[in-house]
Amino acid sequence: MSDLTETTPGWLTPDELELARARMPILYVEAVPVRVDDSGEVTSIGLLLRIGPDGTVSRTLVSGRVMHHERVRDALLRHLEKDLGPVALPRVPASPQPFTVAEYFPTQGITPYHDPRQHAVSLAYVVPVTGDCRPRQDALDLVWFSPHEAASMDVLSEMPGGHGVLLKQALAHVGLAF
Repeated sequence: MSDLTETTPGWLTPDELELARARMPILYVEAVPVRVDDSGEVTSIGLLLRIGPDGTVSRTLVSGRVMHHERVRDALLRHLEKDLGPVALPRVPASPQPFTVAEYFPTQGITPYHDPRQHAVSLAYVVPVTGDCRPRQDALDLVWFSPHEAASMDVLSEMPGGHGVLLKQALAHVGLAF
């Protein structure tokens, strides 16, 4: 028996992930990318445009799982880079305290958040970005909205699984409740 502890971050195979999702909550991070002016006031909110597995097009936030042995801060930066590109230049707060914790359930109606695949717990952040954002991976586009546009029913209705509710909470957190 070895006294060494395996510390290399890893991930699960698709079968292992499916089994884990069926048995325990999975930890996620979600980020609302924003542009701010010189006084720190939010001027724009960036929303990703994606095509879902069923072919539907929707708007969404930066989101992803926290890997084993990965700090929340590192997971947040990894997903921001994955979704917004390597030169987005996100400014993660010195104290990464989420503005809310969103609990996603496979059963609708328990919370405003729904994910048919799993029970997930997500730490949600508003993250200013200052660089050039170019969506990567499975995102089709990144569109910047004014706070009023982002809070409109037209935009919120395009955000499935409770992401519209999360966006409204993010806007309220930065003093932009509409």
